[in-house]
Formats: sequence, structure tokens, C-alpha cells
Amino acid sequence: MVPRCRVGFSTVLLLVILQGAAMVLFCSWYVQIGPCDSRPPNSKVHVLLLSSWRSGSSFLGQVFSQHPSVFYLMEPAWHVWTKVQKPGARVLRMAVRDLLRSLFRCDLSVMDAYLPEDHNVSSLFMWSHSRALCSPPACPLTLRDQFSNQTQCAQRCDVRGLQKVQEACTTYSHVVLKEVRFFELESLYPLLQDPNLDLRIIHLVRDPRAVMRSREESAKAFERDNAVVLEQRSPRAAEVQFQVMQEICRSHVRINERAVLKPPPFLKGRYKMVRYEDIARNPLKEINSVYEFVGLKMSTLLEDWIYTVTHGKGKGSKKEAFQITSRNAADVSQAWRSTLPHSKVKRVQELCKGAMSLLGYRTVNSEKEQKRLDVDLLVPREPYQFSWIPAKSQQ
Repeated sequence: MVPRCRVGFSTVLLLVILQGAAMVLFCSWYVQIGPCDSRPPNSKVHVLLLSSWRSGSSFLGQVFSQHPSVFYLMEPAWHVWTKVQKPGARVLRMAVRDLLRSLFRCDLSVMDAYLPEDHNVSSLFMWSHSRALCSPPACPLTLRDQFSNQTQCAQRCDVRGLQKVQEACTTYSHVVLKEVRFFELESLYPLLQDPNLDLRIIHLVRDPRAVMRSREESAKAFERDNAVVLEQRSPRAAEVQFQVMQEICRSHVRINERAVLKPPPFLKGRYKMVRYEDIARNPLKEINSVYEFVGLKMSTLLEDWIYTVTHGKGKGSKKEAFQITSRNAADVSQAWRSTLPHSKVKRVQELCKGAMSLLGYRTVNSEKEQKRLDVDLLVPREPYQFSWIPAKSQQ
């Protein structure tokens, strides 16, 4: 005869409670070595720096690139836009989206479709702007906790193929891609929903009047991109820059409203808008906020570097379209007020009125007001908060 063991309900309940308590204690201990959730403990953070041309994105890109935990690539979508003959932005957006997905996963084989058959690392657009491509294991030139030198990198780190680039990508906790060629968020939804990606979006904007002034100084550099933005339309030469600015302003409105006013659930906590002017006025505070949003820590070395490049004497020039040099960021952000003709300022304000209101830029009503630098045109913004708009049925 096998003895029977009768267990009462109270005993079973006690065992269940003890088991639950044990799991809580286990997770409390395990969180010290890894999180108690579905994400792998060493998963990467993926950051898309989303902006438009001449908006300070090269500088903010370098703020990421020079961080020792970041693998950074500058505008990989350039390869898509220049490979396809006479395309439009709408046609190319899915190809760009799929390119980014592969790069976030450190799969550089996707670049084979856009590069020459026997390509070097230098075939990548602005490759020497990435410290990660100038540091081990991609290149022995620059230690990870040092700042890279683009000239030296270009001379000593250009090798055949992208194998070392791919290997380097896998060794970083953060993969950051800078892009100026997205005009809405919807095509990025599959990336935001991909369980293998932890995607954060930094949306960098700048006063459209300052963007217009900067674009005019480097007009020749944007002719091809202008045609793509305008879907190959051919307006009068004098109208091209204004029509492109209108499309850029519309895109900022679409992106910001979609992320803040009508966000899908998978966008929660993954979008942060940053104004270039706020960075120019208080670089360390704003960049610290951006770092915290994506899970990076500021170091004393980075603080010193950021201060140096934002408090120099330079005021920028068209020769520095993609260069990061020491200059006074606050002065640069205001330069349009003394150099852009008021007639053009008025036109930009008319075309971008909605975007300027949404993003927090005041208009000027006269040339005198435009040139009075004591008149602050930047509307103060509240600290960033991700908010939900209740449905009509809940109001």
C-alpha cells in the first residue's frame, strides 16, 4: 500500500505564496546582473538622429560619434538617393528604411548593392566622421576613449571591404545612424515594432530662417537632393530653395504631430524633439538630456570637448558644410538675423508659419525687429514629456 498524503487548500495557498515570494527575491537578486524581462541583458540601443539639411545634425552626430559606447554612421541613405536615377523621396523611403534595419543589426552586406564591386571603407559616405571606424577593431589609430582626427583617419584607416566595420559594430552598446532623408514616421513603424531593435528617435529641428540662410551658402551641394525632395519637379531656379523649405517644414510638422499628438503605442517613450537653438544656448544641459534619453553617460572629457566646439571664435562658412570646428554656437544660431534679406525672411515665415508655431519660433514683423538681437525669437519649451491625448470617448 502506498501511503496517501492529503494536502489542504491552506497548505497549497501557502506554497503558492512562498513560490511567488521566491521569484520576487530571485528577480531582485538577478537584476544586479541582468533584467528580469524578455530583453537579452546585452542588447543594443539603436538611435536614429532624424533631422534635415543644415540643421546642426553634423554637430549632434559628432556628439554621439565621439562617445566611446557609440558606433556611428553619417547619412547612409545618401547611397540610396544617389544610386537610383531620378527618383522621388516617396519611392525611396522603403529602401532607406530597410537599409537602416540592416545597419542597426550590424549587417553591412546590405551596402553591397550601393557600393562599387571592389569597395573600400572610404566608399561609405563621410566615413572618417565616425570615430568607431577610426578605432579598434576597425582601425588601430584611435583608442575608444580618445577623440578621432578625421584627416589622420582618412589617411590611415581606409582598408578594402567592410568586414572590420561590421566587426566593430557588434562591439558597441549603441548604434547611431544620422539621417536627413525621412519626411514622415510611418515608414519607420516596422523598425519601431521589430522586437530585435530598441529604437529611439531624436528629432532635431532648427529655425527655418536659419536653415534657409545656411542652405543658400551651400546651394550647389544640395542640387541633387532638392530634385528628390521635390519629386523631380522643376520650378523656377529662384523658387527651388523656397519649395524645398516648405517640404522640410511640412515634414517636421508631420513627424512631431504623429509622435506627440497621435502616437501609436509602440512610440511611447521613444521620441524626443530637440531644437538646435536650445543646444546652442545651453549645450551641456541639452546634450546631457539627449544622452539620458538613449542611455548614455556624460564624461568629463566629453564635457570639455563639447564646451570647446561650442564656444570658439569661428562663425562658420560654406567651406565647413560638413566639418565640425570650434565656433560660437550661440552666434551661429543667430547669424541669419543680420545676413538674410528681410524679403526672404518674410517668405520663409509665410511658407513655414505652422511649423514655426508648433516648434516654438516667433516671427518678425519688420527688418528692424529682425536685426534687434535683444528680441528673443525662441519660445521657451517645457521639459520633455511624452504625453497621451485621450480619445474623444474618454473626454
